[in-house]
This record gives sequence, C-alpha cells and structure tokens, in this order.
Amino acid sequence: MHQPVRQIAIVLYPGVTALDAVGPYELLKGVRDAELRFVAHAAGPVACDSGVLALGATHSFDETPNPDIVLVPGSENGTAAAMQDARLLAWLRQVHPGTRFTLSVCSGALVLAAAGLLQGLPATTHWAAQDVLPRFGASPDRTARSVRAGKIWTAAGVSAGIDLALAVLAEIDGATWAQINQLIIEYDPKPPFNAGHPSLVEPDLMAAAQTEMARRTARPLPSPPAWPAP
Repeated sequence: MHQPVRQIAIVLYPGVTALDAVGPYELLKGVRDAELRFVAHAAGPVACDSGVLALGATHSFDETPNPDIVLVPGSENGTAAAMQDARLLAWLRQVHPGTRFTLSVCSGALVLAAAGLLQGLPATTHWAAQDVLPRFGASPDRTARSVRAGKIWTAAGVSAGIDLALAVLAEIDGATWAQINQLIIEYDPKPPFNAGHPSLVEPDLMAAAQTEMARRTARPLPSPPAWPAP
C-alpha cells in the first residue's frame, strides 16, 4: 500500500508562469489529507511573468525541509535566473532524496536539470527549451506530453501540467478519485484550433511563435508587487 502524502510544495520564483503552478494546484489540492504549500525564499507575493499577477508564497524553503511532492513550474522570463538561484537549487537537492515525486512543468525541467536531478534521465519541457536539456545530461523527449523517470515526472509546456497533476493524483489516490476531481474542475479540453504542438503547425506559424517567444523571454523580470495590508 502506498504511504500517504503529507505535504505538497509548489515552488514560486520571480517571473513564474501562473498556469504552470495554478493548473496543477487545482488537482493536487484534491490529494487526500495532504497539506499544500506554495514555497519561495520567503512567504509573501511573487510576481508572475507579466508583472500584473502575483501568487502568494505561504512558506519559505527553510520552513519546508521534507515535502512529499515538489513541483517546479516554468517561466517565460524567469527560468534562467531560477537556474542560477543557488538557494533554490540547494533546496531541491536537499529535499529530492526524500520526496515521493519530484515534478516539473514547462521550463521548470531546466531548473531540475540545473540542480543535477535529470542527469541520465529522459525528460520533457516546453518545445522552445528542449535543446537545453542535453547540456545537463538529460535526454529530451520532444513528443510526449509528460515523461516519468522513476519518481521524477516532467511535463511539456504550461497546460501539460494539468495532465501531469491528474496522472499524479491517480497514482496517489486511484483512478476513480482522479476522475472525480477531473469532473469537478470540468477538465474536458476541446480547443478551437489544432495548434498545440510544433508537429501540428505549418512552418510560418511556427516561425511566428518562435519570434513571439523570443520577445517574451527577453522581457525584464517583474518587480515584486506590494502585498496588501490586512
């Protein structure tokens, strides 16, 4: 029988992409009897990639030494800084041996890679970041929506984190409970366009998307917003 999950930690850092964190959160909060935390250097607001939205870190890394599940989201313009964040990388290396699952969404895989956790493993990430994985000893899978390598699960870009969290929920509490939670959030995607992966689009659309990604990743990191007074 699986051991119960006591604590789930979703990492926040400046420039984080909101859906990378909040999409999985909507399903992982359904894990039975688990405490869910958003963790960062310190509790308080963390600006997302646009600088318009902030997510609230509930606990610091130091306050979260033994999470059962860790999830690292990606970012349009904050991944490089997170990959060089010595304190974040040290925390990931510290907690990973004791986790049941270590997860990433989108370019969050590059943060795991920078921490040395993906060496010799298959992994996936956003299509724009796949070429970075081999520099850290990982083997990119450019077609999979998510990749599991032992207790490490990596998801492709942004929305793939919802699929990953659904699979994790099923692994922990069973397929029926996962389906109940899927139904609760009415996750039944039927997008109006079939353009969700590079293999599905024409070269001109791909080139336009690459140009837009380059523009977004070149933006400066947003400043932390002021936290409203109680």
